Amino acid sequence: MNVESLYLKPLSDQQSLREVLPDEPLRAAAESPDAALLDSYSRAVTAAVERVSPSVVNVEVHHAVKPDGRRNRSSERSGDRPREPRERRGGGSGFVFTPDGLILTNSHVVHDATRIEVTLADGRRAPAHTIGDDPATDLAVIRIDAPGLQAVALGDSQQLRPGQMAIAIGNPYGFQSTVTAGVISALGRSLRSYSGRLIEDVIQTDAALNPGNSGGPLVDSRGHVIGVNTATILPAQGICFAIGINTAKFVASRLLRDGRIRRSYIGVSAQTVPIHRRVVRFYGLPRETGVVVVGIEERSPARTAGLREGDVIVALDDKPVAGVDDLHRLLTDAQVGARCQLTIIRHTERLSLPIFPEEAR
Repeated sequence: MNVESLYLKPLSDQQSLREVLPDEPLRAAAESPDAALLDSYSRAVTAAVERVSPSVVNVEVHHAVKPDGRRNRSSERSGDRPREPRERRGGGSGFVFTPDGLILTNSHVVHDATRIEVTLADGRRAPAHTIGDDPATDLAVIRIDAPGLQAVALGDSQQLRPGQMAIAIGNPYGFQSTVTAGVISALGRSLRSYSGRLIEDVIQTDAALNPGNSGGPLVDSRGHVIGVNTATILPAQGICFAIGINTAKFVASRLLRDGRIRRSYIGVSAQTVPIHRRVVRFYGLPRETGVVVVGIEERSPARTAGLREGDVIVALDDKPVAGVDDLHRLLTDAQVGARCQLTIIRHTERLSLPIFPEEAR
C-alpha cells in the first residue's frame, strides 16, 4: 500500500466530492434515517433562531472611573504615564420582552452604569435607562424608546426536562447574533450571585456561553425563552448557567412595580452550623444543621424579639432553616412587617420567639 494513501489530501479546485466518492454511498447517506433526523434538528434550531433573533440586543454600558488620587507629576510632564480614562466600557446581551421597549438582561451588565446604549438586531442604536435591577438574582430591566420592536415569547421553566434542546443567542466578544445549541444538562441548580445571595432553580446547559452572552435568551425548540444566560465555569467546558424564565418573570414584575425587590431582614450575622445529634433526636428536628447567631444589630427586629448571640435558628414559621441560604429564601418580601415565629435552640432548650422582619435597606 502506498504510504501517501494513508493521509487525507485536499480536493483540487476541479475535483468535487462526488468525483472522489461513488454515487451510491452518497445517496445512501442522504436517504438514511439519521440524515432525516439531522435535517429535522437543523430546521428546529433555524426556526427558533429566526423567531427570537430580531428581539435580541447588544447592551453597551459606560461606567465612571473613580480617580485614585495618586498622581506622578514628573511622569505626567514627561509623558511617561498616560492619562487614566474617565470611563470604562462593558457590555452584554438582552432581549425585548414587551413591544413598548422593555428589555431583560443581567444585573451585572448594567449595575451602576452611567450610560447605557442598545444596538438592535437591525442595526439601530438607542439610549436606554434602567427601570430596576436586582443583584440578588442577577436580573435587570432596562427600557428603550424605539418603534417597530418585536417581543419574544416567554416559556415556562417549570416544564423543562433534562436532555431537551436549548439554544443560546447573544453577542459574545461583540460578535452580534451568535447562536450556540445544546441541551438542558440539569435543573434545580443553585448559583451564588455577585451580591452573595443564592439564586435558586438555575438551569444548567451545555450550549456554549462566553463573555458577552450575559443577559441573552436561552430558547427552546419552539422559540420560547426559557432562561436568561448568566454565567459559566471558566475552567470547565460545557457547564453554563441560565436563570429560569419563571424567576425572571417574577423579578421583572416587581422591578416594574417598585423599581426594586423588597426583601425582609431581621438584623443578624449568622453562619451554618451542625446541631448535636441528641438535640436533633430529642426535638425531632427535620434537619441536622441550623443557623447560629454570631452578631445582632442594634435596634433591629432580632434585638427587639430577644434573640441572643449563640442562639441557633432552626425554623421560621415552622419551615425548616438548615442554613443561611434557607433563611435568606424564607425572608421574602411577603414577610416585611408581618409577624413571624422564629424557632431557636438556646443551649439545649427549644424556644419560639415572635419577630417582625423589616424591609432590607
